[in-house]
Amino acid sequence: MAEVFLRRLTRWQAEQQREAVADVYVEAYEGDAGAEYRDRQGFLRVFENTVQRPDFDMVVADAAGLVGCLYGYRADRTGDWWKGFRGVLPSEVEESTASGRVFLLTELMVVPAYRRLGISERLRTLLLIRHTTDLVVAVIKRDDDLGREVLRSWGWTKLGEFDPAGPGSTAPPRRGESEAAQPDGLVWEGWVRPTGARP
Repeated sequence: MAEVFLRRLTRWQAEQQREAVADVYVEAYEGDAGAEYRDRQGFLRVFENTVQRPDFDMVVADAAGLVGCLYGYRADRTGDWWKGFRGVLPSEVEESTASGRVFLLTELMVVPAYRRLGISERLRTLLLIRHTTDLVVAVIKRDDDLGREVLRSWGWTKLGEFDPAGPGSTAPPRRGESEAAQPDGLVWEGWVRPTGARP
């Protein structure tokens, strides 16, 4: 197995490597047979919008080609991103959002052959080391057992759930879902890095 190197991408570099990132998406999520094109096109549309978000940041794992990536951006201060959250947001979450100190991890992907090698932890450390946000949030589908396993291994905790419409407009389609046709019963979970914890 080739040695894995991590590197940070600028917004311009991320846009230039979007096809390689989409390849990682398709391989990492291994959608239903025949759905790869739709999944890939939906992912590329969402990725194009995500790259334009304020303070977008991305790191990739490279082993003679991309084998993983992690990216996100600073949440908007308006709090619109939290629409659909079930229950009452803790006051510290609202305060961090209003002060522009919430960073959203939009996507973590590692291709199957490179999983369980500590790559996700290395990606997380490199991405978050330079962010001074008070709160880091990741959102996963309720049935995303692998995502939940990774977040738990990082020591993160579940903040709550979002209604089927999904959190804001940031969550990309996953595992054979198109943007326009998400299942009515789909529920998203929000996970947070413990307060005061560092990458």
